[in-house]
Amino acid sequence: MQVQSVYIHIPFCKQICHYCNFVKYYYMETKADAFIDALIKEIDTAIPGKRNAFRTIYMGGGTPTALSMSQLQKLFQFLNEKFDLTACEEFTIEINPGDIDKEKAELLKYYGVNRVSFGVQVMDDEMLEKIGRMHRVKDVYSTVDILTEAKFTNISLDLIYALPNQTVAHFEKTLKAALQFQLPHYSTYALQIEPKTVFYHKRRKGVLHQPPEDDEVEMYQLLQENMRKQGVLQYEISNFAKPGYESKHNLTYWNNEYYFGFGAGAHGYLPGKRTANYKPLGTYMKEITRTGSAVEYLEKITLQDRIEEEMFLQLRKAEGIHEEVFRRRYGLSLGKLYKNELNQLIQDKLLTYNNGNYALTNRGMLLGDRVFEQFLLMENFPEKLEFARSY
Repeated sequence: MQVQSVYIHIPFCKQICHYCNFVKYYYMETKADAFIDALIKEIDTAIPGKRNAFRTIYMGGGTPTALSMSQLQKLFQFLNEKFDLTACEEFTIEINPGDIDKEKAELLKYYGVNRVSFGVQVMDDEMLEKIGRMHRVKDVYSTVDILTEAKFTNISLDLIYALPNQTVAHFEKTLKAALQFQLPHYSTYALQIEPKTVFYHKRRKGVLHQPPEDDEVEMYQLLQENMRKQGVLQYEISNFAKPGYESKHNLTYWNNEYYFGFGAGAHGYLPGKRTANYKPLGTYMKEITRTGSAVEYLEKITLQDRIEEEMFLQLRKAEGIHEEVFRRRYGLSLGKLYKNELNQLIQDKLLTYNNGNYALTNRGMLLGDRVFEQFLLMENFPEKLEFARSY
């Protein structure tokens, strides 16, 4: 299995959202200039030569389009030399509504970006302000217009539900407004309260009022129902797409395949190891200057690690995991290796089994964490491995 994907993290934002725990910094032109120089050196060191062919490239953040036109031009010019962008099946960039103009959209199009993911989160100005978002609903409409005029057809819109004080009716209103755009892809996530965020500190003080769990479940079911009516099919726990518009890059993660990770705080998955870069911007740039690499943490991946990750990543997909795919990859019988766990999950109506394929039920989608934990830290792994080899 070759490395066919590249993730590039641009850690700059013009405003920090109250729920975000990604590696991000307030945009400053001089810092961004220095970061781009370091990023170029990091990529150049890890991937020698020019016109390298990769299947997917994903530029996330932060907000990549927080960079100035000249900074984007410099970075994309380098990427155009380093990678064969014409051979790249999917080149995604994340943007924020209101953070892109016609000039930036045309630059992205010129350099081969063919998929845009933008974070709307909620279609309500008052709630956008409360969660620390800079844009307003009118910016969502203008952004869709700009992207459409630039002839982008593969556009993904992100929503967050179960926000503080959000009701089921409020979420339904946001969902219907978002679906009116008739975009080919939607990513939708329940709010997670992460450490070192504004929301985390508010919850500790007891001033963050989250919807009850039953409401969150109802929001998720509304989401599934409304997407299905629009012909936008669920292909992963939190992702919905019209046929053919599933995110090829994100499927790299869920298929447990290899990818490079570049930028401050970026993670990578390479044969036999997972890597994590330094998060502090100064440290990241200093290490790149010194060695050409900013890897702070390297974890060796054992066979057990790979198999455990295979299970909980593949099962996130609506199509699940097939015994034959597992056998080809590991030379093991999935049904034997996890016999007790799989049987119990089927009995609990969290998994289905059909012609060699295991997949989450609707209930399993709601209780995904309960399913995934069954495949972690398996006891007597060597003995079970030997048993599973005798398929």
